[in-house]
Amino acid sequence: MNGTKTHNRKKIVIVFFCIFFAMLFLAGRLVYLMVFKSVYYSGKAQQLHERERDIKAARGKILDRNGEVLAANRSVCTISVIHSQIKEPNRVIEVLCKELEMDEETVRKRVEKFSSIERIKSNVPKETGDKIRNYKLAGVKVDEDYKRYYLYDSLASKVLGFTGGDNQGIIGLEVVYDDKLMGTNGQILTLTDARGVEIADAGETRRNPVDGNNLRTSLDYNIQMYAQQAAEKAMQAKEADSVSIVVMKPANGEIMAMVNLPEFNLNDPYQLPEGTSYSSQEEKQELLNQMWRNGCINDTYEPGSTFKVITASAALEAGVVSLNDHFFCPGYKIVEDRKIRCARTSGHGAQNFVQGLGNSCNPVFIELGMRLGVDQYYKYFKQFGLLSKTGIDLPGEARTIMHEKKNIGQVELATISFGQSFQITPVQLAATISSLINGGMRVTPHFGIQVEDQEGNVVEKFDYGPTTRILSEETSVTMRGLLEKVVSEGGGQKAYIEGYQIGGKTATSQTLPRSAHRYIASFMCFAPANDPQVLCLVIINNPSGVYYGGTIAAPVAKELFQNILPYLGIPKTEAAGQKSSTAE
Repeated sequence: MNGTKTHNRKKIVIVFFCIFFAMLFLAGRLVYLMVFKSVYYSGKAQQLHERERDIKAARGKILDRNGEVLAANRSVCTISVIHSQIKEPNRVIEVLCKELEMDEETVRKRVEKFSSIERIKSNVPKETGDKIRNYKLAGVKVDEDYKRYYLYDSLASKVLGFTGGDNQGIIGLEVVYDDKLMGTNGQILTLTDARGVEIADAGETRRNPVDGNNLRTSLDYNIQMYAQQAAEKAMQAKEADSVSIVVMKPANGEIMAMVNLPEFNLNDPYQLPEGTSYSSQEEKQELLNQMWRNGCINDTYEPGSTFKVITASAALEAGVVSLNDHFFCPGYKIVEDRKIRCARTSGHGAQNFVQGLGNSCNPVFIELGMRLGVDQYYKYFKQFGLLSKTGIDLPGEARTIMHEKKNIGQVELATISFGQSFQITPVQLAATISSLINGGMRVTPHFGIQVEDQEGNVVEKFDYGPTTRILSEETSVTMRGLLEKVVSEGGGQKAYIEGYQIGGKTATSQTLPRSAHRYIASFMCFAPANDPQVLCLVIINNPSGVYYGGTIAAPVAKELFQNILPYLGIPKTEAAGQKSSTAE
């Protein structure tokens, strides 16, 4: 009996100590939570009773080289509702349908949705937002927001790009420099009770937004306007499919203008051209993608005779030709089993190298390619940077489409030498020729110059790396002189401007398939010839009627230079003489 009592007492003692230690643990845990973790859990509790609303940061502006604003922001509003705070749902639906011009079914669905906060519509004009705010409807929130605004609609549309509904970059400079242009959103924190209703006297906590930085670019508004107007005039006159123009500083690769007609309206980027039809959303998106493409960057083409500048530079640098070397053109050249014709089928007859370049004679350049040979020609092709992307600060740059070295036979070598059977981008051609005439230093074409804060202070200057010598100064000087003669005496005469020394090269190439008889007329020129300050490349795709580059593209470049050269303050010099020529 005593043994049983002793055993029971032991059990009671054990239970007592278990309860005691459990209570001690709970008390310690309570002290820990209330004292040591009080800040953490009070913050958590507050978060459960806080409602967050973003205060959008203004996106930085995009400026031209002179500070002209190309892309800015407009104040708009975002209209939202808080279900738990709405007192007159039918009145709210009525007002929002009227002011936002939305259908009742859509608005009612959003107003009656059980959520902490429901967006009704964004990018609402500020005037409309102010009208809704003045109704003082419980549960309706009108928050300030920003919408990207492009001051000149379609100007440089495929360069600048545009932003989406969240104000993030979609294409162009807007997406490349998105992290520089985007600011940091602020927040409004409102205290609510357990039902989600705002506490009347609790006030609001605000964290102000930080606006984005501005991007200063190499674009020049005036030069871009000159180029776009000249392109529009040419496209209309020749009923062309498209016209592209690149205006670049040869010394450093800064692009002062880039036109890709047809452009599109940056303030309405999802609007296809009038009359465009499509059968599905996928087809529409593909049409939009095509509309947004920057042909100077994203597309390749056969450059034709403008590429003879590269062949001539390589041949002079390698020492396989001199200015006084003589050639004979019967109107064609036999390469293996092929008769490759000259643009002048009757032939140019006897001529020296200088005349051959001025006449844009295919047999002369086929001969240069043969003298260089595949190995040496391919070496210069790579040395000049043609096998790599330029590194331009725009998305989607295409790479040169070139035969593999092992697949280049004599026929391929012949056609490459005068700019056919391979493809490059217009910006690659412009950058390479710039590098060959600027003294021989490879440049990186670019738009971004620096990032500035809202007060104009420089935050970051962009560095495009050390330049690489790709051609000797001596050969570069020689090429400038030869190309000046093309304009003053050869096939580029229609770009001649009295008082200015202009170097240039014409081109006419044919697109594939050749049976379609579609042509690309182009012209490259630079000035002053002895000290290039500006280079221009004009490309007219599938013109109607006459399609020769020297006939229809050179006058476009002339008109452009007649505006650009005085604008840049480039003085006139003694005019060079002209000689009649029908070279192409």
